[in-house]
Amino acid sequence: MEDLDTKWTVQKVKDYLFNSECSAEIIEEFRQDHRKGVQKLLVQYDRKQAQIAKAIRHFEHMSSYEKKHWEKGKLHIVGIDEVGRGPLAGPVVAAAVILPKEFQLIGIDDSKKLSKEKREEFYEHIIEQSLDYNIGIIEPSEIDQINIFQATKKAMRLALNGLSKDIEHILIDAMQLEGLAYPSDSIIKGDQKSISIAAASIVAKVTRDRLMEELHLSHPHYDFHKNSGYGTRAHIEAIKKYGLTKHHRRSFLKSLT
Repeated sequence: MEDLDTKWTVQKVKDYLFNSECSAEIIEEFRQDHRKGVQKLLVQYDRKQAQIAKAIRHFEHMSSYEKKHWEKGKLHIVGIDEVGRGPLAGPVVAAAVILPKEFQLIGIDDSKKLSKEKREEFYEHIIEQSLDYNIGIIEPSEIDQINIFQATKKAMRLALNGLSKDIEHILIDAMQLEGLAYPSDSIIKGDQKSISIAAASIVAKVTRDRLMEELHLSHPHYDFHKNSGYGTRAHIEAIKKYGLTKHHRRSFLKSLT
């Protein structure tokens, strides 16, 4: 192994394994290298490859609803999801997204399962690659008037109605939208089972988080940039001390008003 040791320092092996497209022949050479540092790197490499393979299988599984319709010649499959049903402040936000047949984003999942950095990264990719997308927003004052359930449905309809492409099928996360002019499926935990719904989940989540970060600038006492309007202890204490803003849902806070 002297020639391999000379050609491949442990650092060069690391750079190759994690920063290059690896050749099966060279990987096999590394497996014959008895240096502990190289063998440790191979364990890390194999673990990473297993994670990638698992993510690819998950992506294929999450594409099954879309593929079923794409194979029938339907190209404009809409995924719809919402975020913000539970917070004490801020709007409820829904997104509708149409992905192309060739769309690929390994690692896509329910937005709640992704880190903020990964959501931001995926958001940009989805916006760039989607055939069409739109946002529906219902503010707290209207949530108080019609209740959060109806507000969620209205936000979804706003997102759906703002699309420019001709809709052929709709995939909705859990909710039933009555009276639609298009065939639809309501999928329980759809943001974990459909790439279109997961994409809508990410777009809605990033959109709402950015809105709450903007609200924090004018209402810093409530830490909206950290809690997204949810009822954390610090948020409740701020409400008790400073009162409610126009961005709070009074129907959610009757005990404090």
